[in-house]
Amino acid sequence: MKLVVVGSSGFVGKEVVRQALANPAVTSVVGLSRRRTPVPESLEGSSDADKLASVVADDFLNYSDTVKQHLVNADACIWLMAVTPNKSASMPWDQVRKVCLDYTIHGLEELSQAPRKDTSKPLTFVYVSGANAERDPAKKPWLLGEYSVMRGEVEARVLDFAKHSNNAIEACIAKPGFIRDAENGSFLLNALQNVLSGVIRVPVVYLHDVAATLLAQATEGVEKETLESADIARIGGSKKQSAER
Repeated sequence: MKLVVVGSSGFVGKEVVRQALANPAVTSVVGLSRRRTPVPESLEGSSDADKLASVVADDFLNYSDTVKQHLVNADACIWLMAVTPNKSASMPWDQVRKVCLDYTIHGLEELSQAPRKDTSKPLTFVYVSGANAERDPAKKPWLLGEYSVMRGEVEARVLDFAKHSNNAIEACIAKPGFIRDAENGSFLLNALQNVLSGVIRVPVVYLHDVAATLLAQATEGVEKETLESADIARIGGSKKQSAER
């Protein structure tokens, strides 16, 4: 299968690419980002770095012919591109909304229109949101309320797009909490996450589990429409146990 990873040069994207290169079900990985996607370090023995095509996009609202060509025959897409809550505070709100919402919906439109050899199954679109995203504006959280409601709006728009796509798109929303790298995490960052997790009730999930869960939805089918942090920990943990056997 051909997998497109949007936001592949970021923290989670690099791990998704690393695991995808080791997954025999994935025959091709398109790393689409605003900068080059490097071949991950510490690849597993079964990995095939030649499966990775790094594609740089200068404009995510006006795809070049090169970008469009790399979307042809895609079977699944994991969408990681967004402005993080931390960075959103230092950016103009219209730019935050453009990156998070406009880029995502335009990407869905392009993927749904891209030629595919096998149209018997929909393209699987896995959108990575956040544990605190809220689809109901009346339930706006007290912390980062506008941001959380906006991310919830993106979730709703993605699901609605899939629902009205005539079976061209199947969508899954993943809502991880604080994402921690179990091997390379900073002690101070981990401590801060622990404090914030208790204050705002956002759980901690591990990078390996997040990537494994996203990849499982893309390659094996969507378990359910919305995956909460507990689902991500469960699915990712089961994949890790299977790999260790």
